[in-house]
Amino acid sequence: MGDRPTVVRTLDVGGDKEIHYLNLAPEANPCLGSRAIRLCLDQPELFKTQLRAILRASPGRDVRIMFPMIATLDEVRSAKRIFQEARQEVVRAGHPIAERIQLGIMVEIPSTVVLADQFAKEVDFFSIGTNDLTQYTMAADRGNTHVAHLTDPCHPAVLRQIKRVVEEGHKAGIWVGLCGELGGDPAGIPVLLGLGLDEFSIAPSTIPHAKAMLREWTRRDASQVAAAVLDLDSAEKVRAYVQSASSDTARLGQ
Repeated sequence: MGDRPTVVRTLDVGGDKEIHYLNLAPEANPCLGSRAIRLCLDQPELFKTQLRAILRASPGRDVRIMFPMIATLDEVRSAKRIFQEARQEVVRAGHPIAERIQLGIMVEIPSTVVLADQFAKEVDFFSIGTNDLTQYTMAADRGNTHVAHLTDPCHPAVLRQIKRVVEEGHKAGIWVGLCGELGGDPAGIPVLLGLGLDEFSIAPSTIPHAKAMLREWTRRDASQVAAAVLDLDSAEKVRAYVQSASSDTARLGQ
């Protein structure tokens, strides 16, 4: 990666991502159980192993660390404390490390959105995880086909939360990215641009199309679309509106 920014998400397992050698206890509802940062805080030595490895890889590079599934400010503060302990351990062992490493959080739980202004004071960046944010907002398991129709991240209930996170992040002077399927979704791209998103994290296969779409939109036009769809009442209406607006933009470009 050279001197390009590299964001490393700390261990994000549990729920639909199992690692058998961790011997995690069965849970009735694992998506709401001990996973991601909860698991790491319960097992700090496991957490530190990864943090020390990231720190040792950091000299001369722009390495950033992101904590997943944050629900409370106490979790952020605990993760930062353990990071500082790992940092001291690496320094004492005689290994060089980067002078500055940005620490950020995944915003994928509604409680974090509600307190986004407070979280923004604790971290260097936000990364909105739309897959889980949609799941937890709509109370619908994204792996359950019976409720799949509820897990569309274009739902205004999700988009309004994204708007709040971006606004509170920018008020605090931190950058805001997004990862999840919405970032590469043709219906989501102009809306996210209009909401002021700073970074799109998307699957490699979607990059060419996403870049082509972003070139077609100005911030001003995208902002108008974003403002309009926030007042709609369903994901279907949002998608239809964006498709119509995208067609108009394409015609104007010709």
